[in-house]
Amino acid sequence: MAILPVVTYDDPVLRKPAEPVDPDHPGLGKFIDDLFETMYEASGVGLAAPQVGVSLKLFVVDADAITEDEEEDSFGPGVFINPEIEVVDPEKWDAEEGCLSLPDIREKVARPETIRIRYQDRDFNTHEEEHSGWYARVLQHEYDHLRGVLFIDYLGAFRKRLIRKKLEEVRLGKAQTEYQLAPKNSGTDEKE
Repeated sequence: MAILPVVTYDDPVLRKPAEPVDPDHPGLGKFIDDLFETMYEASGVGLAAPQVGVSLKLFVVDADAITEDEEEDSFGPGVFINPEIEVVDPEKWDAEEGCLSLPDIREKVARPETIRIRYQDRDFNTHEEEHSGWYARVLQHEYDHLRGVLFIDYLGAFRKRLIRKKLEEVRLGKAQTEYQLAPKNSGTDEKE
């Protein structure tokens, strides 16, 4: 397994819709393993393929640390290939979010409480599940990466102005992280 460098919010790969994943995609199993390794190394709870410069509809999650703290069900590590999300309960709740592609930036985001997700697992078996609470929030956050959406897109103009300086530091490569960031202008946008 390899730890992959994480691209930051200003990389174009994070702003375009990701491509579907085929079962015969070369090196897919290793890439999934590398996503997990990278996520754990960065102390993240989710990581989408575009965050490492690869435009594929794929993300991994392991939100057990959050759900256990909130006394919610734990689901262990999960692989989500070609996911589609439908909102079940449109009532939204605010909670603070962060993102490995936006180091040192945390803001409150309103998201639907309950969602239904249809996806394929690592073996391309299809699943449909309903989730609520923190796990649903993590799934929505990662799914957004596959649609070219970042959590800061949900912020109002005032909040965006307040984080402008931090965003500029990230854009200039001045962000300090305990995980590897991709060198600026290095988003490969390859399909592995």
